[in-house]
Amino acid sequence: MKTIRNCPVCNETYFKDFLEVKDHMITKEVFKVVECDSCGFHFTNPIPEKEEIGEYYKSDAYISHSSNNKGLINSLYNKVRNITLQDKINWVKNETEEKDLLDIGSGTGHFLKVANDYGFNGIGLEPDPDARDYAHKHNHVRSSDQVDLYEIDENSFDVITMWHVLEHVYDLRKDLKRIDEILRGNGKLFIAVPNMNSYDARFYKKDWAAYDVPRHLYHFTKNDISRLLLDFGFDLKKVIPMKYDSFYVSMLSEKYKKRFSPFGAIIGLISNMKAKKYGFSSQVYVFEKRT
Repeated sequence: MKTIRNCPVCNETYFKDFLEVKDHMITKEVFKVVECDSCGFHFTNPIPEKEEIGEYYKSDAYISHSSNNKGLINSLYNKVRNITLQDKINWVKNETEEKDLLDIGSGTGHFLKVANDYGFNGIGLEPDPDARDYAHKHNHVRSSDQVDLYEIDENSFDVITMWHVLEHVYDLRKDLKRIDEILRGNGKLFIAVPNMNSYDARFYKKDWAAYDVPRHLYHFTKNDISRLLLDFGFDLKKVIPMKYDSFYVSMLSEKYKKRFSPFGAIIGLISNMKAKKYGFSSQVYVFEKRT
């Protein structure tokens, strides 16, 4: 295991224990989430070594790279994905007329396919070779290994999207610096992440499915991500709710608690109703690169 010595947001070195969270999905190991004494940022610590963390993704249960419809929650996930794909394209189109797009963490290529159908020149980066293979064969999009981020020419893209990816990025500050370099001036960066300030996070506490340790290395609030991206020359322009996520996350949390998973739909609804105070379960942050 690797112990993080410096806060990824403010670089301070003093942390306090916040929660102990089980890897419900694969290993059943328990991981610690800590809180920075200085800025309040929460992150998993310690974490698996970089060469080991891939083992924590090897499961059919990890459905973000899957088209598996087995079971109520997986079926719901895939049905809602078709709706949210259209939402994502509309969000991007509303913010820019430019077309050169990079989708980081492009998975099986569903978003890229829709983006290209709408006239974008989209390519992807994806660390999982099986997901890349699916994207090429079934969605007919171009994607390459995540390490190719550092082979891209500077000022290559107008839009970069990261749909539930930033919380997984192992070399967080290094990769954000690189993203700044390859995005053109006034370019848009779309980042979707879970919101640990949401009502459903507060309700489920250590059983909140969106902690998803150790795959989720960081656990963001709006203030956290705004401060982090400010360091790299990005200004927050808009926050967009992902209203369906509260239902999926809450149903999965109920499953982890070994309760009746459809009850989570009620908690998801309550979470959305309380979003004015706490924010939504997941949110899209739209950043613009300063020139």
